[in-house]
Amino acid sequence: MKSLVNYAKQYAEHGFSVIPTIGKKPLIKFANRDPLTPEEVVAFWHKNPYANIALKTEQFFVIDVDRHADEADGTESIKNLNHAEWFNTLCQKTAHDGYQFFFKKPAERISQNIGFLPGVDIKAHPNNYVVVAPSIIDDKQYTWLNHKPMSAPTEELIQLIEEKGKPAISNKKIEEYHPKGKTQTSELFSQIVNGLGPTGGRNNALASFAGGLLFRNVEPEVVLELARIANSRTELSLSDNEVVTTVNSMIKKEIRRRGETSE
Repeated sequence: MKSLVNYAKQYAEHGFSVIPTIGKKPLIKFANRDPLTPEEVVAFWHKNPYANIALKTEQFFVIDVDRHADEADGTESIKNLNHAEWFNTLCQKTAHDGYQFFFKKPAERISQNIGFLPGVDIKAHPNNYVVVAPSIIDDKQYTWLNHKPMSAPTEELIQLIEEKGKPAISNKKIEEYHPKGKTQTSELFSQIVNGLGPTGGRNNALASFAGGLLFRNVEPEVVLELARIANSRTELSLSDNEVVTTVNSMIKKEIRRRGETSE
């Protein structure tokens, strides 16, 4: 078994976050940490020459197609989609005869989904990873089947992934109750679910929403995510750049209101 140091270094030089593994088990703590530099990769593999290579699914996501004999055959699930053109992208064969299709990750639209289809998973969490060629597990090697660039997923594929990622909605009825004396805080909660309102007032509504949360000591990162949820519930929603710009503007305004300085 030869050292994979040169392969690992090349992955790092191409901007991927490289994780050394034994089998599929990571040998370093990697969650929410900066990726290893090429120099750090070389130093690690010199000490652990037979480590496998895994890549964090930060900039990309993977459609993982399993072919275990005692479970559903994921290749049949992919064939049944009748959209072979969706999978015209970088692909590898795994050590256990499965397939993994690599795609560029569109911002905010692809999430992890184990059980996306029978025998098919979506690996997309920024703290998840996949083992890559030419790693070896159980004496079998991962192999790239082509050298295509990672393609962007089609809109139809994204929509299918989004639809399959939604939890089933219960038919159970909720108790009828109409509270009186609504407050500004209750209105903020309502906007998260109901959206930012008509097209003409979206920006002002978003600014008011973000400002109201910041005023109530909600952390800025949480404010941004809640703003994104409210925006996603809005007909003709704003672009994510507009959401981030507005939230940043309200953060600066809140800092001035409190007489504080940002760090």
